[in-house]
Formats: sequence, C-alpha cells, structure tokens
Amino acid sequence: MENPEENTNPIENTNPENQNQDLQFNNRIPLEELKSAVEAIKLQLGKIIIGQEEFIELLIVGLFANGHVLIEGVPGIAKTITAKLFAKTLKTAFNRIQFTPDLMPSDVLGTSILNMKASEFEFKKGPIFSNIVLIDEINRAPAKTQAALFEVMEERQITMDGHEYKMDYPFMVLATQNPVEQEGTYALPEAQLDRFIFKIKVGYPKLEEEVTILKTHHDRKSAIAEDAITGVLSPSLLKKLRAQVQEILIEDKIFNYIAQLVDKTRNHPHLYLGGSPRASLAIMNASKAFAAINGRDFVTPEDVKRTLAPVLRHRIILSPEREMEGMTPETVIEMIAQSIEIPR
Repeated sequence: MENPEENTNPIENTNPENQNQDLQFNNRIPLEELKSAVEAIKLQLGKIIIGQEEFIELLIVGLFANGHVLIEGVPGIAKTITAKLFAKTLKTAFNRIQFTPDLMPSDVLGTSILNMKASEFEFKKGPIFSNIVLIDEINRAPAKTQAALFEVMEERQITMDGHEYKMDYPFMVLATQNPVEQEGTYALPEAQLDRFIFKIKVGYPKLEEEVTILKTHHDRKSAIAEDAITGVLSPSLLKKLRAQVQEILIEDKIFNYIAQLVDKTRNHPHLYLGGSPRASLAIMNASKAFAAINGRDFVTPEDVKRTLAPVLRHRIILSPEREMEGMTPETVIEMIAQSIEIPR
C-alpha cells in the first residue's frame, strides 16, 4: 500500500508549476493585490498601445519604486501618448507642461501675485503642482528652468519666498526628449539626470506591430484614445503597494553585488563619470519592484541585471576617446555586468 505521506515534501516535488505554487504560498508578503494592479494597468494600456512591453513595464516599476522617468525616442513613436495614458490609469491629478526655450521657472513652479483686497502677496501654484506631471520635450528649456525642477524632483516640495510647499501624494515626473533634433535644445545637467530613476529608450515598432497600429487606429475612427482608459489604481492603494515593495528581502550578497557594479563605473577606463550612490539606491529600489511584480518577496541577481541599463545609461559619461569611437553607455554597462561575479 502506498504511503500517503509520500511525495508531500515540496523539495522533492519536481513539477515546476507546483514549485511556483509553493513559492507563492511561502511568500512573507501578500503580493497578489500588487500583481493584480500591474495586470490591470497593462490591460488598460493594451487597449491603445501596441507593443512597447518593456517601456510599459519600466514605467510601472518606476511608479512602484517612487522614481521619476526620462523617456527618449524619435518623434512619432507614442512616447507622449503612452505617458498620458499611463497617468490616466491612476486615479490621480495629471498635468502636462510643454517645455520651450522661453519658458521661465515661474511658468512651472508658480509665482506670488499681489492680492489687492488683502494687500498682501498670494502664491499661485504652477502646473508642477499635480500628481503625475508629463514634461514634454524637457531638453527644450534653458538651464534656469531646468534648475527649477531640482528641489521638487528630489524632495517633493518647492521653496518660494521663504515658504515650503509640499507636493500632494503621489508625485511623479514623466519627461520626454528627442535625441536627434538638436536645434533649440539644451543638454540636461548631470545633477538633474541623476534624479531620474530610469532613462527609457523607445524604439520603432516591429513590422507586424505597425500593421496592428494601422488597423486599430482605422477601427477606432474618430474616437479619442484617452476615453478608452479607466483609472485602476488609487493613491491609497499605491501607498500600500509601495510599502510592500519596500519590504522585499535583499540578502547581503545582493547588496555587495549592487555596490560592486556601481563602484566599477567609477574607475572604468572607458568612463569619464561613473554612477553616484543615488544610482546604487535606484538599482536597489528598482530591483525590489521587479521582484514584487513578478510575485517574489526577494531580489535575485537577475532583477539587478534588468535594472542596470535603464538606471545607469544616463548617469555615466563615456571618455572622449570611446565616444569618438562610437561606443555606447549600454556597451560599457554590459562589459561591467560581465566582469562582476554573479552571487549564488
């Protein structure tokens, strides 16, 4: 007679599906609600956006990691519309700011206006006071306007006339820029680039995806794309899910792995500027978010490796010699990843 206790040891169970069930069962953190929220966001965006899976996933990871995102790509590949629709999946306020060469800091932050009735100055908030802020063509504004974003992106507040004004929760900046059009643009300062958790590079769609884009656009007729999107994530739920992401377990060997990767950028012969400690924190927080949306309550080296290119590509600067040779930051990042032993 067969022993009823046989094959009940999960270690001896070789069925991958059952192993995944055991993994979910043994999670310290209940991640089902977070995974449902991620799927709901993807489902809403999938109504309009064709392809761009990596772009959308990085936006979601940036959201749960409480970071800002820089989006780079040539015109016409749905950078702005994807960011707008992503913002609409959240039940929060949304503002869009079109950056131009004549834009002043007060046009973004706000300004003090004399109230004639009260005989005192009254602060009128600018468009930056929102939850999700889309800054279109961020590299078209001059340095003084770029500098106006430093405090609000890092500290979620602005200081005006000696008073501090806190941003409402949540606060996230999505910024787009065009890499090929140079006339009338300004390079973003390194200090500002460092405040973006990711720089996402968006490419052209595949041939079959472009055919689908044409068909869906034709079938939609004159319907407005944004009307098809429904908000699925409230600020209170987002705060709860972000707290869960922060509880994701990281072992000491993963901390060492992250630190070694970033430290290598600071003394690499091909690099003029390496990553800062803020880059290490960005890798750690993004790795937690990647683990969480994949249903795990612990970070793996693979989670870390997935974050390297989007976290580091805008933080490192190639040496002039390597840049003249046509080398890219992604090439150096891959070289560094291969040179550091993966923890087991």
